[in-house]
Amino acid sequence: MSSVNYGTKRIVTGAHYGARDWLVQRASAVVIIAFTAIILAQLLLTKGPIGYELWAGIFFFFFMKLITASVIVLVLGYAWVGLRNVWMDYVPAAGLRFTLQSLTVVWLVGCAAWGFEVLWRI
Repeated sequence: MSSVNYGTKRIVTGAHYGARDWLVQRASAVVIIAFTAIILAQLLLTKGPIGYELWAGIFFFFFMKLITASVIVLVLGYAWVGLRNVWMDYVPAAGLRFTLQSLTVVWLVGCAAWGFEVLWRI
């Protein structure tokens, strides 16, 4: 007897990380907003011109550099999740989607390197 195949075996990819990504984006957004509020408060409560000296003063302390580096990583993760979802949702060709995702990773790593370079030079 021959076996009858009633349909194809469905492989679901990508569906397992939706809730986790949503939660990570929301949590990182809260941290990014809090960091932005702290920086804005420091700028608004400062008297005098806003220049390099003020910025260097804000980021002079190691803990502020560490917090800022963490926020850079959070922003890049936030951007990666959003861009990856755009590529997955709107680019049906797997090869093109892989190319766009790879270029996105290269771009984000470059942004991280530039951000860290600027931060640690202060």
